[in-house]
Parts: sequence; structure tokens; C-alpha cells
Amino acid sequence: MTYENLDARLINALLGDGRASLRSLGEDLDVSVTTVSNHLRDLEEDGVVQGYTPRIDYDALGYDVTAVVQLKIEGSALPEFVDRLRDENRMTSVYEVTGDYDVIAVGKFRDTDEMNDQIKSLLTDESVRESNTSVVLNAVVENRQFDLDVDGD
Repeated sequence: MTYENLDARLINALLGDGRASLRSLGEDLDVSVTTVSNHLRDLEEDGVVQGYTPRIDYDALGYDVTAVVQLKIEGSALPEFVDRLRDENRMTSVYEVTGDYDVIAVGKFRDTDEMNDQIKSLLTDESVRESNTSVVLNAVVENRQFDLDVDGD
């Protein structure tokens, strides 16, 4: 029984199967169920593991329009604006960034009319100085999570 890199190995196992039982994780990692339980609890308490959610294929559900919206925001309004944007239902990612724009948001929509309505709603905010929207033609990689490096593997 080895505990070296156990947290990273446990995270990698969960990335492979987030629904795995503590028993099967213990068997795969060659540690006891109690050890898995303790390490998993610590990872959750430390905020490393933040939840267990299904991976949804939004295209299969009819949300097949993805838009990348770049926004320039009036300086002092940025914190309030991103808080509001965070609560927008169709926005799957919101980033404060450096460069020509202040915010990049990625949204999923059923059609271009729904996308257009959402973007127009954003542009009515007086703190938005400029915007640029790109419609994604092909999602090559999306929502990827990656295994952590484990020394010795």
C-alpha cells in the first residue's frame, strides 16, 4: 500500500469515472476504503474536488450554436458586470482577460435567434463599450479535463 501521489491518482481515477464507489477506487489505487474516503473528504474540504456533475452534450439537446463574445467594459463597472454575466443562463464560461477586451464569454444557444437576443440584451448594458461576437463553426475540443501528472507513471 503506497500513498505517494495518492491525491493525484485519486483525482485521475475520479476523472475517469466520477461515479466510482469508494470500494472500487480503493481497489484501483491499492489502498483501503477508509484511506480513499479520508483523502476524498480532504480534497473536497480544500476545494480541489468541487462536485460531481454529469458531462452534458448540449448539441445532442439542441443547443448547437456556440458563440464567443468579447466585451470591452467601462473600467469601474467590470466587477458588477461580470457578476451579472455569471448569472446569465446560457453562458457556460466567463473570463476576465488581458488584451483588447476585458471579458470573454462563451454561450450555448438553440439557434441564432436565441443567441442574437442574448447578445442584444448584453449590449443594452451601458457599461459595455464595445463587443465582438464569433460563432463557433466546429468545436474541436470542449470542456476537456486532464489527468494530473503523477511522478513515476
